[in-house]
Amino acid sequence: MDIQNRIVVVTGAASGIGRALAVAFADAGAAKVICADLNADGAADIAREINGEPAQVDVSSEDEIKALIDRVESGIGPIDLFCSNAGILVAGGMEVPNEDWQKIWDINVMSQVWAARHLVPRMIARGGGYLLNTASAAGLLNQIGAAPYGVTKHASIGLAEWLAITHGDQGIKVSVLCPQAVRSEMTRGVEDHVASIDGMLEPEDVAQACLDAIAEERFLILPHPQVADYIKLKAGDYERWIGGMRKLNRQYGGVEALKK
Repeated sequence: MDIQNRIVVVTGAASGIGRALAVAFADAGAAKVICADLNADGAADIAREINGEPAQVDVSSEDEIKALIDRVESGIGPIDLFCSNAGILVAGGMEVPNEDWQKIWDINVMSQVWAARHLVPRMIARGGGYLLNTASAAGLLNQIGAAPYGVTKHASIGLAEWLAITHGDQGIKVSVLCPQAVRSEMTRGVEDHVASIDGMLEPEDVAQACLDAIAEERFLILPHPQVADYIKLKAGDYERWIGGMRKLNRQYGGVEALKK
């Protein structure tokens, strides 16, 4: 897909990867970038910077996602690219309270389900469209110290795969973003944790990787290319991979290190 003259929605646009994506799409010539975030002031700031459109949206609410899609399509135009980027990190293991599991599930997974539910039929009816879903390398591997994060990011990738398989012949293009550590509020204070073992990227680098993948209509986006090798190792010898991950868990302190 060529971004020029396209209408693009980015959730989680006030900071981090989302903000960098909004800037990158605007610089690439998008007709309008809708900057959606729970942080209304942050959404307004980035929208003002790129001449975009701000939108305060709680992505843990299906009604608010549907309202966003309805508002953009009726007031601005058909959405060409929807970036389900908003996400949160919940550290911990089985002791994490049910309400925290539900919150991260709704934000990291169901927000992407709801965006697809209310947008894919419209895209199919007009001949196609594009979904960019932000997941994580944790969804391909796992996340030391954060069971809710690892589990929801696995589900996010599973959803993206299903959408690409099921609707690819109907003109729906899907890319899933799977970085390791990226400098953002989510990684503040845990810069030395296992996710940054291959270096911490700047959000702008990740946004450029997304632009390149969308131009090529490539499904899997790996800003840290080493992840491709880790996937091969995992598939080639699962027992050895589990052993290696246990070693990392011992080295990086497991749950408690990430919760500090």
